[in-house]
Amino acid sequence: MTEPVARPAETVAEAEDALLSRWPETRLEPSLDRIRAFTELLGDPQRAYRSIHLTGTNGKTSTSRMIDALLRALDLRTGRFTSPHVERMAERISVDGEPLDDEAFVRAFNDVAPYMHLVDEAEAHPLSFFEAVVGMAYAAFADAPVDVAVVEVGMGGSWDATNVIDADVAVVTPIAVDHANYLGGTPAEIAREKAGIIKPGSVAVLAQQTAEAAAVLLERAAEVGATVAREGLEFGVVARAAAVGGQVVTLQGLRGRYDDVFLPLYGAHQAQNAAAALAAVEAFLGGEEPLGDDVVRGAFAEMTSPGRLEVIRRSPTIVLDAAHNPHGAEATAAALEDSFQFDPLIGVIGVMGDKDAEGLLAAFEPHLAHVVVTQNSTERAMPADRLAEVAREVFGEDRVSVVPRLADAIDEAAARAESAGSDALSSGAVLVTGSVVTVGEARVLLGGLK
Repeated sequence: MTEPVARPAETVAEAEDALLSRWPETRLEPSLDRIRAFTELLGDPQRAYRSIHLTGTNGKTSTSRMIDALLRALDLRTGRFTSPHVERMAERISVDGEPLDDEAFVRAFNDVAPYMHLVDEAEAHPLSFFEAVVGMAYAAFADAPVDVAVVEVGMGGSWDATNVIDADVAVVTPIAVDHANYLGGTPAEIAREKAGIIKPGSVAVLAQQTAEAAAVLLERAAEVGATVAREGLEFGVVARAAAVGGQVVTLQGLRGRYDDVFLPLYGAHQAQNAAAALAAVEAFLGGEEPLGDDVVRGAFAEMTSPGRLEVIRRSPTIVLDAAHNPHGAEATAAALEDSFQFDPLIGVIGVMGDKDAEGLLAAFEPHLAHVVVTQNSTERAMPADRLAEVAREVFGEDRVSVVPRLADAIDEAAARAESAGSDALSSGAVLVTGSVVTVGEARVLLGGLK
């Protein structure tokens, strides 16, 4: 691979091209040497602010957005780092709740580009794409400056490039098997890698976990002297009810109870994410006083989570959801049953080649009348014909169509949904799912809300 050349970019496209010329974020190495060298050259910007670090298999991005909203409602300046992006690379780096605009993204790249080149020359391998973007984010947050950074790992924990921060609070969302080639094939193995973000003296906020994952996380917390807050014990969802445009939840936090809070997101999993976010912010602030009801209501009322059970179009209704593993698909399917009355629901599914396609399809099978298998535009996408073979085993021949081009697949699914709507009380709809990339491309095609 040709070594990337760090030079000033004049446009977003140039900055993105320079970053994408590096090792892809799916190429992992168990080392923090390069990112440490990079951040040291930058003056260790990640030490200029406090931080909250998130890992887990599903729910990280939604939870990080909720934490960000709560902190901003408390008049704190925030930086938020998430991955992957849905539409624009700049979505990965947000300040005060807004992704960097084009000018700020180019400036953030140019501010660190000379130091990327120094690391490239000094190390055995040049900085990866992900390491470069992490350094950009940490420097941009220090430059803002922010009061607190909300940082989502890329993959794993211990060896993730984000893990050069020493976070006050570590949030572990539910752990299930995903990225098995990199992280391990059991929840315990994956938890061992993710537990690395729990630092000495921090607070570990743990969402509901399998017994084996919980044991690993609790062992790590004990080893480093971290305080533990567990969903279902120290915090959690007391009650929830579906409502127009989302749900009304009652949450038990670490410092108090918050009754009848409207959350404009769908599904029990989003209520659980809200409880974890609330606990994380309470832990971050310390003290014994609960957050003000107005703060919590105001922050959650404005919540959005693009590509997470997002209704992007009506007539027929088209819903986007970035579920990309069986655990995520089960949560999405439960939320669809809980919050909507679609009949029939037609799936448009495109997955990445390294994912458990059979498990994902099996989770959706009871809920989809028909599935249109497709593929996104990336090299990592599973070819539609290969996915179709798996889908036919799960759904049967008659319930599967193959349309490789995503735009055409959405059109076919929409036509099926419109023609088969069964009665006045329910109507047909389309669910586009299978990967963040598939959902991102669909969002662009459908004129996603900014």
